[in-house]
Amino acid sequence: MSELNEEEFPPPGVDLTHPSPARIYDYALGGTSNWEIDRQFADKLIADYPMVKSIALANRMFLHRAVRHLVKAGIRQFIDIGSGLPTMGHTHEVADRLAPGQARVVYVDYEPVAVAHSRSILREHGDENRHTAIHADMRDTDRLWDAIADTGILDLDQPVALLLIAVLHFQQPPAHPDTDRDDIGASVVARYRELLPPNSYLAISHATNHNVPATQVKLLADLKALYDNLSSPAIWRTHQEVTDLFGNFTLHPPGVTWTPLWHPEESTGRDVTIQFDDPSESVILAGIAQKEA
Repeated sequence: MSELNEEEFPPPGVDLTHPSPARIYDYALGGTSNWEIDRQFADKLIADYPMVKSIALANRMFLHRAVRHLVKAGIRQFIDIGSGLPTMGHTHEVADRLAPGQARVVYVDYEPVAVAHSRSILREHGDENRHTAIHADMRDTDRLWDAIADTGILDLDQPVALLLIAVLHFQQPPAHPDTDRDDIGASVVARYRELLPPNSYLAISHATNHNVPATQVKLLADLKALYDNLSSPAIWRTHQEVTDLFGNFTLHPPGVTWTPLWHPEESTGRDVTIQFDDPSESVILAGIAQKEA
């Protein structure tokens, strides 16, 4: 993986006046695509709550297991929205290990640095005919869908897996003056469900402050206060609210559950094993559902 050179970066449009959730997450996972302002924020957070790293890793391992599960189910097309920075195995890398030369992936992110660095990684380790990264606002659903179609990478008349991994609990600044700040949520995901072709899949992971240990409630309250002062305020949803995001899609067993409990048998020797005293300490709910034909 290429290390980020702080003298050459950031790409145009990258805000270094505030820490970035994507770059903080990258740092927590041991990545190099972050700046001093992100590391200072993350170091303070990890010093107060060492379990933050385990939570981030558990979420990343869910992504890996979900992609394997979907490839085994026959999926060869992926849309990874809010894909973030290329840390610890991107979607195309995980898919290609099971289906070499077959998986087609479009990464979508709102942060210019995530897109720029993903493109750099794909130039070195991807296939330009099967993998690409685009810059887009996930709230602008139809425009984003058109942009995906314009890449020519995916056939949007055939089944696709839409990955919304740890993205829906962060808000983005308005893309347009007439765009509400808090419009990421149920209505946006509902539109993506409409756009997905039959037999497609939707994978979601989302933080919650319900039915978690008291220490994690405090962590999430502090985390929300910190993020609310940044450009990406946080929203925690209940188990029912996360379940509702899947609409009338058919949830695969075990339904919406804590990240460590979602198909642990899909783990491989490449994955990191994270130990929690109780799965609820992971604070992130996850699930996969299918759109019936």
